[in-house]
Formats: sequence, C-alpha cells, structure tokens
Amino acid sequence: MTYVQKLGFVILSFFIFHFSFLHAQTDSIAVDSLPQSVPDTALVLPLDSLPAATPHQASPKRPSVYQGVTVKLDLGAAVLAMAVSKARIQQWEVAANVRLKNRFYPTFELGYAGGTATRGDSLSYNGHGGFFRVGCDICPLKKRPESPHALLVGVRLGTAVQGARQGATADTWRPYKTKADCWGEIVLGCQVNVVKGLYMGWMGRLKFLFTRDKDGLAMAEMAPVYIPGYGNRGDMSYGLSYHIGWHF
Repeated sequence: MTYVQKLGFVILSFFIFHFSFLHAQTDSIAVDSLPQSVPDTALVLPLDSLPAATPHQASPKRPSVYQGVTVKLDLGAAVLAMAVSKARIQQWEVAANVRLKNRFYPTFELGYAGGTATRGDSLSYNGHGGFFRVGCDICPLKKRPESPHALLVGVRLGTAVQGARQGATADTWRPYKTKADCWGEIVLGCQVNVVKGLYMGWMGRLKFLFTRDKDGLAMAEMAPVYIPGYGNRGDMSYGLSYHIGWHF
C-alpha cells in the first residue's frame, strides 16, 4: 500500500469514528434530557394499554321521609255488614294512609252506617250515624323497605256518633236519641301494588269497646245495640276490610 493510500485510509477511519461518536452522544443527551419523574417504560407503552379514567360516582341519595298517600275505598266491610245482618245494616267507608320513611303509615278512616237490628226477641233498633278512626300502621319487614308492597300491623282509635231509637217492638220505640261511642282496634293486613298506582289489600280488625252498657237502666236509656263502624254492641267485636285504592 502506497503512502497516499495509507493516508486516505486513516482520514476515512477518522471521519467514520467521529460520526459514530457524535451520533451515540446525541442519543444519550436525548434520553438523559427527559424528566426524571417519567418512567422509561412510558416511552414504549401503547395508548390503549393505559388504564381508563374511573368516572366519578355520586354518593347514593338518602331516601326521603314522604313517599306519597294512598286513598282507599273499603268494599269488604260493606259486604260483611250486609251478609252478617242479612241486609238490615249497610256500611260505607273510605280511608287514606301516608307512607313515611318506607315503614310508617299514619291512617285516617271515615265512614257511615245505619239500618235496623235486633237483640234476640226483646229489643229492636233503628239508627244511623257517622264514624271515624285514626291510628298508625308499621311494616315489620326490614328487607327491601323500598318495595311498594307492605305487610301492616297497627292500632286504631275509633269514635261513632249516631241518632237511634229502639224498643221492645216497633210500637214501643222511643224518639231518636244521639249517642257517642268509643273503641280501640288492633289491625293486621297488607296492601299490594297491582299495577302502577293501583293498590289492593285487606285488613283484619279486633275491636274493644270502651263505652260499656250500664246495668239497671230503663229501656229508653239503654245504649243502642248497634254501633256504626264497630258492629253489634259488646265488649269485643271483629271486622274485615277489603279495599281498592290509588297511590298519589
């Protein structure tokens, strides 16, 4: 190899080495200049592999105190009164209950009853009057309190005011006399949402009379043998309601 060729080979080797050194140094500077808080793996991860942002979930809302009111027409009491008295007594009744906190049901019931009745063969009665009851039911089931269906257990305080006359026979009837009576009830029943807004249900009633008969009174002063909303006068009575209603 001539001197010129050797000189050319040295110059070419110098340029190749110099170019390689500069290129390697440039790459090192580019990497080292990145922020230290960014991991090296972030440079090679695809975008679709990054975790998706979790949407903000709102905290569940607390249930409101008031969940509406149900207005009901009692069909069962009317049928039972007519069946037991053989159509001598008629009774009509409406009711409304308010649903509070999915568990409590303050209730108001209003009605009218009247007709004729007898106590054995010794006493005949004819009268009519209005009655109302107030009370509260509670749903004892704790599972799914938001369900529109409810099992109900509760109490009532009832009052009736009527005008009545009675006697040994129709010929001995005394003039009409106003009489007020009061009683308490223990109730058990349910109400079921049949379709949206439409409810049906039943209610059994065990009744205890607070205004009792007084022994030794003349017939004209005796209390009426029938009490609207309560039934035949006695220390204890019963009733059955079957209602249909609408929820507002």
